Amino acid sequence: MVRNYQKELDALIEKNKTEAIVPKLMLHACCACCASYVLEYLSEHFDIYLVYYNPNITEKDEYDYRYQELKRLISEMPLHRKVHLVECEYKPDEYLSAVKGLEQETERGPRCTVCFDMRLKATAQKALEYSCDYFATTLTISPLKNASIINSIGERVSNELSISYLPTDFKKKNGYKRSIELSAEYNLYRQNYCGCVFSKS
Repeated sequence: MVRNYQKELDALIEKNKTEAIVPKLMLHACCACCASYVLEYLSEHFDIYLVYYNPNITEKDEYDYRYQELKRLISEMPLHRKVHLVECEYKPDEYLSAVKGLEQETERGPRCTVCFDMRLKATAQKALEYSCDYFATTLTISPLKNASIINSIGERVSNELSISYLPTDFKKKNGYKRSIELSAEYNLYRQNYCGCVFSKS
C-alpha cells in the first residue's frame, strides 16, 4: 500500500495541537523557492530552525546566492513565527567524495540517494544539537524528487540517531503550485538545476 505522507503529517500536527508547547523543527532547505510554501505552511505549527546544508552545490557563487535568497525570504515573508536560520560550513569536497564512482549515474538515481542521505543526516545532527523535537526537509516539494525515497531515508536516520522525523510530501495540497506563486510574489531566484555539477545542463 502506498503511504500518504501528507495524511500522516496532518495527523501529527493535530496531535501536537493538544500539547501546551509548540514543537521545535529543524527543517533542511535547499533554496528559497522550495522553502517558501513549506515555511508558510509549517510556521503555524512549529518553531522552525531552518538549516542550509547543501554541499552538493558545487559552485560557491551559486551556493552563496541561494543562501542570500533564503535569508531575504525569511526577512520579507510574513510568517506565523520567527524562523531561525542555521548555516553550515560549505564543504563541497565532502559531497564529491561521497558520490565518487557515481558521477555517470542519471538524475534521480543512486547519486541523488547518497546526497539525500548526507543532507538528512546533517539535519538530524543539527536537530539534536539544537534540542529540536523533529527534523525534516523541503526536498519533497519538488515534482522531480521521490518523496518515498526521501522519507525512507529520513526514517532510517531517525532510528539511527534517535530523533523524530517529520513525514512529508509537500507537493500535496497544491504545495508545489503555491511555491511557484510565492516565488513570483517575492521575485525569488528559481534555479534550473538541483545544484551539483552533474545535474547542470
